[in-house]
Amino acid sequence: MHPYETMIRRYFDACNAGDHGALVACFTQDAVHYFPPGLPGVPWRGAETIARNWVWCVENLGSQWSIERVLVSRDSPEAVIEWTHWKRRSATAQRGDEWYRFCERTGLISEIRAYYAAPAVSDVAVLPVVQGTHMGELVGFDYAGRGYRLGPD
Repeated sequence: MHPYETMIRRYFDACNAGDHGALVACFTQDAVHYFPPGLPGVPWRGAETIARNWVWCVENLGSQWSIERVLVSRDSPEAVIEWTHWKRRSATAQRGDEWYRFCERTGLISEIRAYYAAPAVSDVAVLPVVQGTHMGELVGFDYAGRGYRLGPD
């Protein structure tokens, strides 16, 4: 596995565990996490802020994340993933992708740019699974047929 993919998976493990120290250890101190419009207080600037906000999501939303796909650049310190954010307390979820930049010296994450597959859906339950209608995902895309998770692990 490429070191950048290893770092991203380490980051997601720390997110899912709500482990503040492990999250901080994934980032440069001046890292920035960008988001689409709609979230208050974005972008998140600094390793401490990013870690604190993800721990809050785990504790208050029941958040868990799945990595669906990973691509690593051959010629730049970048990678891109597809993910699912499972918000278990509200039985909703969001799909999207993120572009990562890494510090070439340390291998730590220096930037994340998040993009959502569709606007966030907060009033429709994840289960029963009816693709394209139960959460922020692409309408008509065969998630199950392509091996995507249809529920949190």
